[in-house]
Amino acid sequence: MEKRQQRVVIENVSPQLHCGEYFIKRVVGEPVTVYADLIPDGHDVIQAELVFKHEKDKKWSEIRMQHQGQDVYFETFSVEKQGFYDYFVRGWVDYALNWQHGVEAKLKDGQHIKSELLDGVQYLTFLANKVPTKQKDTIKGWMTLFEDENRYDEAIEVANSKELHNLFMKYPQKILASESKRLKVYVDRKKANFSTWYEFFPRSSAPEPGKHGTFKDCERLLPRIAKMGFDTLYFPPIHPIGEKNRKGKNNTVTALEGDSGVPWAIGSKHGGHKSVHPELGTEQDFIDLVKKAKRQGIEIAMDIAFQAAPDHPYITEHPEWFRKRPDGTIQYAENPPKKYQDIVNFYYETKAYKALWDELLSIVQYWVDRGVSVFRVDNPHTKPYYFWHWLIAQIKKNHSDVLFLAEAFSRPKVMQQLAKQGFSQSYTYFTWRVGKHELTEYLVELTQTDMKEYYRPNFWPNTPDINPYHLQGANEAMHLIRYALAATLSGNIGIYGPVFEYMVTDPLPNKEEYKDCEKYEIRHWDWSHENKVTHLITKINQVRKDHGSLQQTNNIRFCHIENDYLIAFYKWNDAKTDETLMVISLDSHHTQQGHVQLPLHEMGVGAGHAVHLTDTITGNQYTWHDEWNFVELHTDIPFHIFHINK
Repeated sequence: MEKRQQRVVIENVSPQLHCGEYFIKRVVGEPVTVYADLIPDGHDVIQAELVFKHEKDKKWSEIRMQHQGQDVYFETFSVEKQGFYDYFVRGWVDYALNWQHGVEAKLKDGQHIKSELLDGVQYLTFLANKVPTKQKDTIKGWMTLFEDENRYDEAIEVANSKELHNLFMKYPQKILASESKRLKVYVDRKKANFSTWYEFFPRSSAPEPGKHGTFKDCERLLPRIAKMGFDTLYFPPIHPIGEKNRKGKNNTVTALEGDSGVPWAIGSKHGGHKSVHPELGTEQDFIDLVKKAKRQGIEIAMDIAFQAAPDHPYITEHPEWFRKRPDGTIQYAENPPKKYQDIVNFYYETKAYKALWDELLSIVQYWVDRGVSVFRVDNPHTKPYYFWHWLIAQIKKNHSDVLFLAEAFSRPKVMQQLAKQGFSQSYTYFTWRVGKHELTEYLVELTQTDMKEYYRPNFWPNTPDINPYHLQGANEAMHLIRYALAATLSGNIGIYGPVFEYMVTDPLPNKEEYKDCEKYEIRHWDWSHENKVTHLITKINQVRKDHGSLQQTNNIRFCHIENDYLIAFYKWNDAKTDETLMVISLDSHHTQQGHVQLPLHEMGVGAGHAVHLTDTITGNQYTWHDEWNFVELHTDIPFHIFHINK
């Protein structure tokens, strides 16, 4: 070990991931609270500071850290620009403060400190070289005072003064300072934390039955989506669909005449990942749709599915990008027991991997150049993690607004690894979390472990791939419960519609799949239809926009409520200027009652202090005077979203 004179050991700096191997994440305006253990030898006074800067800043910013006790120091800085920030902790023995502390102790003990005053001149000399010109004479006067035996009483008054202490704090002499490892935080735009997604198949947007929808038809639906309060419109792949091995309705292996195929089977004689399906319209039609959506506050999220149909142009143009079996054929994709005969995977172990990576990057860049700034990435966990780290970093380098959602329903560590590699948002297990205990346990994991530093969950009650058992044949109340849970537990949510709001839940027998699934066929919908579910989704989405506490995920505490069919939780924004309380029934068939315990300590409310609540859905107002309060929820509106006004 090298010889070092530093006297302060710095340990346990947090937040950090895997000793700084991965960066933590924030959005613009969010705080980063840093903790560290600073352990000096001996009993000297030490100081610590948090040092940080944005990657494009020339100068570092420094904030003195606060001592929490037991050698733990902490401080917070706010990230105000997108991109990377570096931060680290610096600590040192503060000899000037240590000297003043000794002076104070000796004076209290009645000791004569003339020698100590002379010793203090060195610290005043340092100050004289640091303070503004107008203060230099004052410091020099003190130096003379400390050396004058006839002015001892004046000297000890200065030596023990708050004024001198403040100057030592403002102009520290950082002798033999120690520094921690430099760590990084990546800052996204606010949409990374708060977004409301709506998914539909553009080919099912036609107003007439039996017709293939177009981008122009999708334009007609933008006002509906905007009115319901969605800010992100996600389309399954819009590229040409393979004709070879095309799937038929309900995933039959052989397609019939007129079957439209699976959008994720990308590529045909009409082009590949940089082309649009000719029946949807032209590339210019898509660009126009992206622009018109933005004018209504909606971003089009594009599906990135790095796979190919057997007749994709890449197959013949770049055969080295695909792995062939001994008989010369290419193995189609499988995820046993599922088989995808209409899809082949790229071979990432190819010797030509650099060219493959560059081409896949160019696909993303192609659509970024055409106005797309949000991507939902299909099955990212089946591609190398380091590939995604590289691709996302390359895009973010020049396009910091671009966001990537990882569609990975896999093992926990696999999903976590994708988030660590740079994905902005992630699919979650919420789709299958139904009971009070499992919901609570999952949210605690997401918000009270290291996951809160890098994993931004996006809660989807359903997807085209997943028709969960609890929604199959479910009534209106269950759909309202699932949407209310998703919308209030997580800052990012999404639904696959209009299947969800129209409560179309017929399954394939004994499977979590939809009967007559849109993945395999064009459906016709009456997009003008409204019902109670569409009405309450609209109201909930507006409440989310109105309340900052619901525009994030991590600030949440669950409340005691002695009924397993009722779940209650309290949320707040970082500044605690907005607070909400949710009580949601998990029973879609019966009225449920219980007493909810307010988290008075977290709310900063003293016992007996009245708490005023407004139900943001009904407008009803309540005043609660006690810690425990009675609630009753019926199936007509099986949830409360209270705004707290203390």
